[in-house]
Amino acid sequence: MKIAVTSQNFRTVTAHAGKTRRFLVFDIPSGESPREVDRLDLPQEMAFRVFRGDQHPIDGVAALITGGAGEGFRARMGRRGIELVVTSETDPLQAVIDYTRGVVKPAALHAHGHHGAS
Repeated sequence: MKIAVTSQNFRTVTAHAGKTRRFLVFDIPSGESPREVDRLDLPQEMAFRVFRGDQHPIDGVAALITGGAGEGFRARMGRRGIELVVTSETDPLQAVIDYTRGVVKPAALHAHGHHGAS
């Protein structure tokens, strides 16, 4: 199973998922610990707020973990078959581990009103 995490700096889970162009991708082989397998650094036109194409580089992941996103973004991910998980955890690996254990830290309400839970 693959999980993507929004991370504009490749160090922390970042918010504003629709604007994000950088993603960490983790793979979780059956019965094993998550491991980072890719770092996506996409051009501006691939940010979901402007992307209108059919194929996106994060297509095929089971879930997208982020620090913040609105309901429109959640619906958009749902149409792509991707579960959106919003968390207050800032460490990408810990966020993935939390997700796999079903203990996602509740998201904080952000200045733009974006919040949510898995």
